[in-house]
Amino acid sequence: MYISQAFNVLHEWWRYLIGLIIIIIAVIIGQIPFTAAVFLKAYENGDSILGLDEQKMMSLLEPNLNLFLMLLSFAVGLVGIILVAKYLHKETFAQLTTSRKKIDWKRFWFIFILWGIVSTGFVLIDYYFSPEDYVVNFKPIPFIILCVIAILLVPFQTSFEEYLFRGYLMQGIGVILKNKWAPLLITSFAFGLLHISNPEVDKLGNVILIYYIGTGLFLGIMTLMDEGMELSLGFHAANNLFTALLVTADWTAFQTHSILKDMSDPTEAGFVDIFMPVFIVFPIILLILSKKYRWTNWKDKLFGKVEQTQLED
Repeated sequence: MYISQAFNVLHEWWRYLIGLIIIIIAVIIGQIPFTAAVFLKAYENGDSILGLDEQKMMSLLEPNLNLFLMLLSFAVGLVGIILVAKYLHKETFAQLTTSRKKIDWKRFWFIFILWGIVSTGFVLIDYYFSPEDYVVNFKPIPFIILCVIAILLVPFQTSFEEYLFRGYLMQGIGVILKNKWAPLLITSFAFGLLHISNPEVDKLGNVILIYYIGTGLFLGIMTLMDEGMELSLGFHAANNLFTALLVTADWTAFQTHSILKDMSDPTEAGFVDIFMPVFIVFPIILLILSKKYRWTNWKDKLFGKVEQTQLED
C-alpha cells in the first residue's frame, strides 16, 4: 500500500527524473556555505584547495561550526524533496511518509527510544571493557552548543536521507517497475554507495559498505513491512543523534565535541562495528518490531507486485 499509493498522485517516470535533479541541485545549493567556509579556512592556513581530502575538510573548521554547516545542506535538500513532492507530483507530506491516514509519531518515538537505549548501551559496555580505547572529550560549553545543533539539525539530515531513499525513490522506482524487491535493493545499494566518500571508508576499506548497504536494507524492510517510514525515520534519527553526542573519532564523518573520543585502531573494529549490527542486531530489532506491530505476509510485502489501489475515504 505504501508504494502503490503513489499511483494516486502524478507518477510518470520523467517526473521522478526531474524531481531527482531538482533535489540534487537543492543539496548543492545547501553545500555552498560549508564549501565556502572550508575553502576560506584552507586559504587562511595556506593549504592547497586541490589537495583537500574528505578527512582534511572535516577537520579544518571548529567542530560545532563544521557540524552546523554540514547539516545545513541536508535541511535544504529536505525542503527540496518536500517541494518536489508537493508541486511536481501533487503528493502530500503524509502520502510521502506513510500509508496511514496520518503520520504515526508513536512509532517514531518507540524505535527512537529503543535504539537510543541500545546504541548507548553498546558504547557504555565497550567503554567499560576497553577504557583504554577512549579519552573523555567532554567540555561543558562546546557540548551544550553541540546538543543544540544536533537536536535541531541532525533530524533534518536523517530525514533527508530517509525521504530520499525510503520515500521518494522507493515509491518512484516501485510504481515505475511495479514490484517491491527492485526499489528495496536499488535504494539500499544507492544508500550504501552514498557513503563511499566518508572518511570511514579510507580507514576500514570497502568492507564497511556491507554495514551501509545492510543498514539500507534494514531500513527498507522496516518501511515496506510497516507500510510507512515512521520507524525508519525514528531509527535513523536516534542512530546519528546519539552517535554525535556520545562518541567521535578522528576518522569519522561526524567530528564533534562529544562526551567520548574513540582512540582505538579502526582497522581492528571488524566484526563488532560492521558485521554484528547487520547480521545479529538488526534482525533482532526486526523480530521485536514484527511482534509489536504484527507484521505478516513478508513475501508479498517485500517481493510482491505493486498494483494501483484507491485511497481510503
